[in-house]
Amino acid sequence: MDARLTTEQRELRDAAARLAGDLGPGSVQDLADADRAARLEKAVAATGWRTLRSDGASGVEVAIVAEEFARGLVDVPFAGPVLADDLRPHADVGEASTIAVDVTTGRAAGTVEAVDAAGAERAFAVRDGRILAGPVADALPEVDLTRRGARVGELEPAGELDAEAAGRRRALALAVTSADLVGTARGALALAVEYAGVREQYGRAIGSYQAVAHPLAEGLALIEGSVSVLRHAAWAVDELTADEALQAARIAKIYCARAARTVCETAIQVHGGIGNTWECLAHAYLRRALTSTELFPVRLEEIDLGLS
Repeated sequence: MDARLTTEQRELRDAAARLAGDLGPGSVQDLADADRAARLEKAVAATGWRTLRSDGASGVEVAIVAEEFARGLVDVPFAGPVLADDLRPHADVGEASTIAVDVTTGRAAGTVEAVDAAGAERAFAVRDGRILAGPVADALPEVDLTRRGARVGELEPAGELDAEAAGRRRALALAVTSADLVGTARGALALAVEYAGVREQYGRAIGSYQAVAHPLAEGLALIEGSVSVLRHAAWAVDELTADEALQAARIAKIYCARAARTVCETAIQVHGGIGNTWECLAHAYLRRALTSTELFPVRLEEIDLGLS
């Protein structure tokens, strides 16, 4: 594969980054700004990026937008609707739809939850080659402050997938959530680096001390590794067999999840005492990373290689 982005893909990345930078939350207080969220929702809807797959976009291009949106903590739906859109050739997805996941652990084990449920009316899930759909019900309290989850009502058959198509859709879901993890890590690291450059102790910026600089450098190395496995997984969705794409996506999900958690926790540590306060945005990144890790989770036993 050629890991370099095309001119069009770079333009897509830059456009997504600008949108996230202009209208994404710049503070925890901004997360409660309804006017800003409404402007962001209108802007995202106008791009048409939630229907990238049905418009013929590749897995790489979907991952590009997911990564930039996570970096900017975009708090309107994207991943859920774009994954539901991927089912459009096989089911009547319609408008105001999102994706659903089976909850296997935590407070609601055994239930089905909608992902990115704000504004969604229906949620779709894939089980054993069958596409199921159910109504989005009441909202759930979330760890993630930037995405709303909701319970899903009774699921009913809505379509079918062959094994190849089902595998590719699972691989895309893992690639998208891996991209979200990479973007979250990038945003958390940028926040920490900025703080380390302005916070002074003993007359010097704390970033000049090795105890701060080295963990930040390690975080950058983890992100670079994450980008590599993510790009391969996103490319594999369309270019390799379903089994090979799934293998690449599982490795990416495990690697990116571990890396993102390390980077986000480092960002909180770099902020010192203020990093443990509600007002510090670092915890919003950690919350998003933890939530993305649990979306379409992967166990180490599912891949051939152990990752340290």
